Order: sequence, then C-alpha cells, then structure tokens
Amino acid sequence: MQSAEKVKHLNQIQLAERWDVAEATLERWRSDGIGPVFMKIQGRVLYRVEDIEAFESDSLRQSTSSAVGGAA
Repeated sequence: MQSAEKVKHLNQIQLAERWDVAEATLERWRSDGIGPVFMKIQGRVLYRVEDIEAFESDSLRQSTSSAVGGAA
C-alpha cells in the first residue's frame, strides 16, 4: 500500500483556513502584489507550500520595527 503523497500545493480556501483570514483578503493581497507568490493554472489559484512557509518565515518579527534575525 502506497503512503499518501505529501501535499505540495494549497488552494485559496486551504490557505485562508490555515491563516484564519477571509478568501477575499487573499484575493486583495494578490491584486495588490502582497502575500506569498502564487500560480494560476487554468483559472485555479494555487500556492506552493514551500512559498507559503518562506512567506511565513519572512513575516516573523520580534518587535514592530525589526524582523527576527535583524533583517528589516
């Protein structure tokens, strides 16, 4: 029996649930060019898990003025 493949992409609904935000928020972020990079394949929006995790890492902060590790 084969093990289930690891999920490599999330759709808009799944990412909205992961981050507890409205789907409309993700739509606005895409329109404004903020948030993680995404793919659009035959009208479907998909986010690679590696890009989501990179965006989450880049979003870590120790205070309102400094990122973790000193990067601004």
